[in-house]
Parts: sequence; structure tokens; C-alpha cells
Amino acid sequence: MKAAVIESVGRAVVTEVPDPTPGPREVVVQVAACGLCGTDLHILQGEFAPKLPVVPGHEFAGEVVGVGTQVTEVAPGDRVAVDPSLYCYECRHCRTGHNNLCERWAAIGVTTAGGAAQYAVAPVANCVRLPDHVRTQDAALIEPLSCAVRGYDVLQSRLGAHVLIYGSGTMGLMMLELAKRTGAASIDVVDVNPVRLETARGLGVSASAANADELDRPQGWDLVIDATGNAAAIQDGLGRVAKAGTFLQFGVADYATRVTIDPYRIYNQEITITGSMAVLHSYERAAELFAGGVLDPDVFISDRVPLDRYPEALEQFAAGVGRKIVVVPE
Repeated sequence: MKAAVIESVGRAVVTEVPDPTPGPREVVVQVAACGLCGTDLHILQGEFAPKLPVVPGHEFAGEVVGVGTQVTEVAPGDRVAVDPSLYCYECRHCRTGHNNLCERWAAIGVTTAGGAAQYAVAPVANCVRLPDHVRTQDAALIEPLSCAVRGYDVLQSRLGAHVLIYGSGTMGLMMLELAKRTGAASIDVVDVNPVRLETARGLGVSASAANADELDRPQGWDLVIDATGNAAAIQDGLGRVAKAGTFLQFGVADYATRVTIDPYRIYNQEITITGSMAVLHSYERAAELFAGGVLDPDVFISDRVPLDRYPEALEQFAAGVGRKIVVVPE
């Protein structure tokens, strides 16, 4: 079969690889669409994936075309979205309900072959069947949405909060849509990309700007969410949190990224700084929200690119052009 392969640091190719074979409790999915994510860029940079080469792609959906000998939950022809998370269920973190922090954490498309291919293997337990009205090629959005749902779980947002989001790429826009549905009093967005900021305005924001200084909230925001992973944005956002407010590190920063904090202010103003790592008990909820129309796929997906053009799609994503880019295997 044809697949994208990150062969080494900085090098991605499309090539032929062996067809996958399912284990007893696994299925083979014919991939309909696979989203590109910042994690894919980190893998290309030599981060996250424990070893290369690897077939990337942890945001994907498709049709079941093969099942293992012990699979009864789905059958060939079923359309599914796939949670890429792989846990050991044995370590301390798994046993205390923090599976996303598993000591043997793994993920389809990160540590094992993923969905940037014509076919992919997944545990049947990770497959969520799609209702008839959901287009399979749109369902690649469910995985990033599940990360956003996890982010809001961490925030424990209360009604009437004033929210500031840094970044209006896919993840920032998803956090915007969830903020709208969790009773925010106001939602402001900061982004230096005017095209992306225009999309945020179209989805409905209270205010938007290229710099938070342009926004009128001198007392700060109750919830500040970084969806960029950019050091300058993170540093600025930490200074915008209101008393008793919360800063959420949601964007994935490079390993070397560093910012400074003001410990006295954190103490004196009871500021919470927290993070949200991937998916935790949120994939099925995200699938239900998606089926209920929480996102408009035609707004979120800006490009549908053939698998043969995976390397160019990565370059486009790295350049910040477009919103969600999905690869469509032929």
C-alpha cells in the first residue's frame, strides 16, 4: 500500500509499505481522511516519536475493511473514527485514571504506523462508529476536538468567565467553539495571522487583535488559553491572567521553549497555571459533539490534499497557510 513515511529528521516521503494485518482484537481501516497536526511537525523535527522511520497520522477516520479473529463490535463496511491513544493500563498513572500520562504512552501515528496511508490498523476499542449523517472525510476532526474537550475538562470553566485565546488555528478555533458553549461572558482572540483571525471573527468573538494590548480588559481574563506553543505568546498570556484566574498551556511547544513566571504574583493573586496533554476520556464525547454539529467542517477544513502530496502539505502547514489540512488517500 501507499503511505507517507517520516524517514529521518526533516525528511518525509510517500512510498510503498507492506499492507497491515490485524491482530485478534484489531481492525484494518481504509483511511478516508487524515488530518495534519503540530505533533507531525514535532515528529519531523525528531521530537515525540521514539524512533524513525514512522508512518505519521493520528487524526483519521475511514471504513473498516478487515477485522481480527476476536472482533465482534464492528464489521467490514462500518465507518469509524479512531482514537489514537495507546495505554498500558498497568502503570501508576493508568491505575489512577491519568492514562494520558501513561509511563508507556504510545499513539497510532506517533509510536506506531498511523493514518497517513491507504490503510491503518487500530484496536477495536479505539474505534467509534459514525452516524449516517457524518461524512467520513470530515471525521478526522474528531481527534483534535477530543483534545480540546480534554482542555476544557482541565479548565473546569465556570459560567460567565472572560476568556482570552492565543491562536486562531484549528485548535484555537475549537477552543473558541467550546467556550461559546460553556457559558463564557466574553471570548477574545489574539493572532498575528490576519487570515486566521478573520475566520475567528466569522465564528463569533467578542474582540480580536494582533496584540492583546489592543483589547480592552486591563483587569485581565479569567481564563487564558495558549493554543500556539509560541514562547512570545505564552509569555504574554501569563501576564494577562486576572486574579484567581487560570492559564492553560494547550499549544504544543518545542522542547527548548522557555518562559519566566512571577512566583509572588502567582501566590498573591491565586493564579493557576496548568496544562492539557492529548486525549483523556474525551474521544467519545467529542464524537457526540461533532455529530451534534459543534463544528462546521467546511469552516475548519481548508485543504484536502492527495496522499501523494503529503510532504508539500507538511510544508504548507508549517508555513501557517490555511486551517486544518487533511490528507485524502487515493
